[in-house]
Amino acid sequence: MTPTALNKELLVKIEKGLQSLDLPEFPTTLYEPYTYAISVGGKRIRPLLTMLSAGMCGGDPDDALPAALAVEILHNFTLVHDDIMDSADTRRGKPSVFKKWNENVAILSGDLMFADGIQKLNWYGTNDSYSKEEFAAIYEVYLQSVVTVCEGQAMDMEFVDRPEITLEDYIEMISGKTAALLSSSLELGGITAHASTDERARLDQLGKEMGIAFQIQDDLLDAIANPEKFGKRPGGDIFEGKKTYLTILALERANSDQKEVILNTLNSKKTDEASVNKVLELMNELKVIEDVSEIVRKTYQNANDLIAQFNESKYRKELENLLIFLQNRDH
Repeated sequence: MTPTALNKELLVKIEKGLQSLDLPEFPTTLYEPYTYAISVGGKRIRPLLTMLSAGMCGGDPDDALPAALAVEILHNFTLVHDDIMDSADTRRGKPSVFKKWNENVAILSGDLMFADGIQKLNWYGTNDSYSKEEFAAIYEVYLQSVVTVCEGQAMDMEFVDRPEITLEDYIEMISGKTAALLSSSLELGGITAHASTDERARLDQLGKEMGIAFQIQDDLLDAIANPEKFGKRPGGDIFEGKKTYLTILALERANSDQKEVILNTLNSKKTDEASVNKVLELMNELKVIEDVSEIVRKTYQNANDLIAQFNESKYRKELENLLIFLQNRDH
């Protein structure tokens, strides 16, 4: 996606805001990991969504910047703690906070990021442009997203030992783990623009559709993407024994013999390439790849339909372009 002038303008403001957090130097083991986690980078999709939704609702994106910074800090807090739970050595191609320092430092710095994200929202409580109700709504949306993300993460952890998971279970999990922050990012932007209740509901649903589409698409790309672009071999999730939308759907459609092949491969501690390829072949045979591709298309279309309900503007156009980019991504 070639960045537009508007995209560049908003991202510059977001980066300047993150670089101007004015964090103390001491204690070093508390603040240095925080600064490091933020500086590692990322696409800044969530804060961008916050500022775009504010503009799409007729507000000034600059008024959404404190909320945008809050959601980006919150997002990075979740990544710091995720890496601890996953024992992940890297994040965005660099050592994770957990690896660069240690688990205790990562936990404490993550806790600080969570608190500092909340503090950024206080700007709306001291600004006369916002009512008490709007200030309360900002806090409610922000904190509820944290609860929902934690619920999604807990479900994902429970899935490892659960023998059977339905597609409904999986959608509920990714609605929390992946979609919740997108929903809150969009709705927070709307609140900063004094959006109506109906507009806020559409923004919330838009985030859910985007998050669900993105995660199912990620599951799909794992099976069909060019490994050089996607960054891992085809069927990487199968090698790792992960339960994804594709494997769950395949198990629902499989006969007893096919189900045994899939489960044996997912549960094997020494999965080989031939076994993984057999599962991928079964997915094609059961029309899982074909049907999931259509589900991804329809879910992105749902998101587009929600955006179309807002008045035309450069901000709406930017969101539409972002959806096109996400839908057409190959890694």
